[in-house]
Amino acid sequence: MQLAWANRVVLVDPLAVGPAGLLDLLESPATAVMHAPDQDLEILRHVVGRVPCRLFDTQTAAGFCGMRSPSLSGLLDRFLALELAKGDRLSDWLRRPLRPEQLDYAAADVMHLLELHDRLQAALAARGRVAWCEEECEKLRVQQSSPRRPEDAWLRVRELRRLPRRSQPMASAVGAWRERRAARLDIPARHVLSDLALAAVTQAAPRTRAALGKVRGVDHRAVAGAPGEELLEAIREARRDPPKVPPVPGSSRRSQTQPVAALVSAWLSQVARDDEMDPALVATRADLESFLEGQPGARLAGGWRYERYGARVEELVSGKAAVALEPGGRLRLEQRSGRPL
Repeated sequence: MQLAWANRVVLVDPLAVGPAGLLDLLESPATAVMHAPDQDLEILRHVVGRVPCRLFDTQTAAGFCGMRSPSLSGLLDRFLALELAKGDRLSDWLRRPLRPEQLDYAAADVMHLLELHDRLQAALAARGRVAWCEEECEKLRVQQSSPRRPEDAWLRVRELRRLPRRSQPMASAVGAWRERRAARLDIPARHVLSDLALAAVTQAAPRTRAALGKVRGVDHRAVAGAPGEELLEAIREARRDPPKVPPVPGSSRRSQTQPVAALVSAWLSQVARDDEMDPALVATRADLESFLEGQPGARLAGGWRYERYGARVEELVSGKAAVALEPGGRLRLEQRSGRPL
């Protein structure tokens, strides 16, 4: 665990020192400067029971300055003209003692964060986006990583959400098997079966090991032996007693919104780049679809996203505005004339 403040860097060995000492720090009004801290926040919630009272995520801030999910090394290079030494990402961080080069690599992750914070804060102020960044960092800070039901894992896979209603119980069963298998092995779910392989297994619903081995995208090693039999049993059980699956929110309107989403997504991506914003920070394709489908809690429906982008999308889909193609291939939103060609 790396901690830094003015002119000081400290490395704490979590195998030797418990995390209780962090509680006072986390409860203080100090701002925690972190880079892409999703996993770090989840660990703090789980181990300490608290997250920082204030958060500044350098990756989020960089998104408001036009950079697309940049790495820490990319930010240091751009804003501080510093090049981080390349460490061995496959190091065994559980082995003690850690080598000096490992300690240097760990310290470098936090050594320049405060200076980077100051540079990013100035860049945000120059663009008038300090409040936007604060809003986004606060959402990141307070979001809860509550336990997820394995049966709902399929809803996070776009290829499965788009399957017809009759295939969704099987998608739920196969997705739950992958989620539980990944949890037992403590690896990402996609390392058990890729999303495309998961969709292929769902659609094929093989009955035998031989048929399972022929499904496109399935790694034979991943389903050899007991894991393959577990997956086949999950498929058989889904046939005998299909799990009850609630309708996917917005699914009844999806066929109507997909052509609109394609057009709006192209325009929105261009506007974000013109604004020197990371398009993924403005809205992903899933964010846009949920907004067009009127789903509760859609990201484009509130805050700075709605003020700058969502309201203009509403004008477009309501027919008050139109997208025009300019010479050079640029898209422009303009008032609709209503005169057909």
